[in-house]
Amino acid sequence: MTDSKPTTQQENKTARNQPVHRIRMFPIECAIWKNQSENRTWYNVTLSRSYKDANDEWKSADSFSADDLLLVAKVADEAHSWIIQKQQERN
Repeated sequence: MTDSKPTTQQENKTARNQPVHRIRMFPIECAIWKNQSENRTWYNVTLSRSYKDANDEWKSADSFSADDLLLVAKVADEAHSWIIQKQQERN
């Protein structure tokens, strides 16, 4: 019988594939991703917009209309503040 418990390497890979933080202001979402090298840590973000399609199913898009841009800016501002806070905590 094999042990189905994930190995440390598998756990680390799963953790790397998840954002470290999410910010949502419907319908906009920002995922913040932590990246590390031997010498430094940095963060990247991805932005998406949720919508329902013609079949009433939820979908995600990475394009934004003029009406979305204020929320995109607010979410980006919060993401920036979160990243700056994390960087200051490390120093």
